[in-house]
Amino acid sequence: MKKTICFYFQLHQPVLLRRYHFFDIGKRGDYFDEYVNRSTIRRLAEHCYLPANRLILELIERHGGRFKVSYSISGLALEQFEWHAPEVIESFKELAATGRVEFLAETYAHSLSSLSPTDEFERQVKRHADKVEELFGQRPATFRNSSLIYSDEIGERVFNLGYKTMLTDGAKHVLGWKSPNFVYASAARPGLNLLLKNSRLSDDITVRFSDKEWGEYPLTADKYARWLQAEAEGHEIVNLFMNYETFGEDQPASTGIFDFMRYLPEKIYATTDFEYLTPREAVEKHRPVAPLQVPYPISWTDEERDVSSWLGNELQVNAFEELYRVQPRVRQLDDPLLNEAYCRLQASNHFYYMSTKLISDDDLFTHRSPYESPYEAFINYMNVLSDFLIRVDKGK
Repeated sequence: MKKTICFYFQLHQPVLLRRYHFFDIGKRGDYFDEYVNRSTIRRLAEHCYLPANRLILELIERHGGRFKVSYSISGLALEQFEWHAPEVIESFKELAATGRVEFLAETYAHSLSSLSPTDEFERQVKRHADKVEELFGQRPATFRNSSLIYSDEIGERVFNLGYKTMLTDGAKHVLGWKSPNFVYASAARPGLNLLLKNSRLSDDITVRFSDKEWGEYPLTADKYARWLQAEAEGHEIVNLFMNYETFGEDQPASTGIFDFMRYLPEKIYATTDFEYLTPREAVEKHRPVAPLQVPYPISWTDEERDVSSWLGNELQVNAFEELYRVQPRVRQLDDPLLNEAYCRLQASNHFYYMSTKLISDDDLFTHRSPYESPYEAFINYMNVLSDFLIRVDKGK
């Protein structure tokens, strides 16, 4: 039986906040920097999304439909594509029409709602699935949580929403001696299949590809195909999960990343016994080998592979608790403008920008955050949230 490669790409862009000052509270309801958001989406469309989608379509057509991938695109990203770069939506529709692309479900806002006891998680998942079906004519069958966050409790909520497959990280502290290169079952809900990210091989592309200090630089399609073949020895599936911005943004075109991806399938077909499958197809082919118990949330972020990047300090926890405390009232009011702002404020990025774990690495923090410090991120967010809470209290 052939081994399986499962490629999944994440696309998410938050709606960034403008600089919102203390004296704006109670006076201004325009929280978001539309100019920066539009310019960001246009830049990413030009550098990443459009050329990457053209390449994926080329690979599907060149290899007679044998090449397959999956995408998880947040609702906030889809909205911004519709507003600022509709040609990106059209290019994804072209990919959907091939029948070789699976679109996954997730939270609409790429939020942390799965960590909240409210019903916000269930609401966002349903809304996102509706949006995907509306745009691409495909009802998602596989779930991917924000940054692959997963626990037994979250798995149970996902299963109760009707999903039978979920993606998460192959975190070493959870797997122990076990390999991520098999399908597992949720310990809480055995009917939920789990596909685990192969972090090393995924990060070889997303993180190390252009690192000239890396001992394996340069990474070629030939070399990577050999690694895949070696990795598959005694295993069934290799899950390569990554941000789509790897192509053209995090790894600029000048690094050769597009050429690497262009030639990888033919090298794999010529030298290995792999086939490309989507998550839906992978769990039809491979049965779970064991239950996986995950009592505490894991993610694909940082060395700890937990949720401390978003909820690791008092600033983040305070902002998170204030945001979800008001959820029942927001839902009761059901005001379109409040609902839109509330959704945007839930993007996990806002909490990530407050992470004090990144202070020791100025370059990394500057690359990932529009703020000079996590404290500035917290103050700006809480100023906006304070005004939002006033509007909710007033019922408008």
